[in-house]
Amino acid sequence: MRRAFLTASAALGLVLSLPGAQVTNPVAPAASSAPVPDSPRRVTLADAGPPGAIAAPVRVHIPSIGVDSALLRLGVDDAGALLPPDDFGQAGWFPAGPVPGDIGPAVIAGHVDSFAGPAVFFRLRELADGDEVRVDRADGTTIRFTVTATHRYPKDEFPTEDVYGPTPRAELRLITCGGDFDRSARSYRDNVVVYASRV
Repeated sequence: MRRAFLTASAALGLVLSLPGAQVTNPVAPAASSAPVPDSPRRVTLADAGPPGAIAAPVRVHIPSIGVDSALLRLGVDDAGALLPPDDFGQAGWFPAGPVPGDIGPAVIAGHVDSFAGPAVFFRLRELADGDEVRVDRADGTTIRFTVTATHRYPKDEFPTEDVYGPTPRAELRLITCGGDFDRSARSYRDNVVVYASRV
């Protein structure tokens, strides 16, 4: 088993804030993505399974909000900052954490908007308990999750352990930006996090 450690500022401009990873948050209606520096922290993400043990996710479907997106792989830059998807219309999976369907909190992130308008996770905040999320994997299997909670957190109060900490079962975290847009910082003030558990 490998354990991923990332050091970064957990704040996002037009980026997703992955605890332990500085993310370039995807979402900002009329602004560009620029990370907002915060105090650096070292985060331990949940264990990921052995490389190649579980097929990688390739697509996410969220019927209740009209999401049907191929999944890009999200990497980190030299400073350990999580890089958001290049395409505002697509979501991305963070491969340093668990694969969706494996034990632990798999992370999928996406932009909320762009200069051009709504992005892939624009309606993420509308998800409610019981809504379905499906993740297709490269081996042809589909893993189903049920939403258990949707929360919005100020970026400087991001609950890293709750979002990225180990879990006893397969879970999913969907993350984007939300709240008010701070034009001076070119960043949303909050993050929207959807929690889901495997069915």
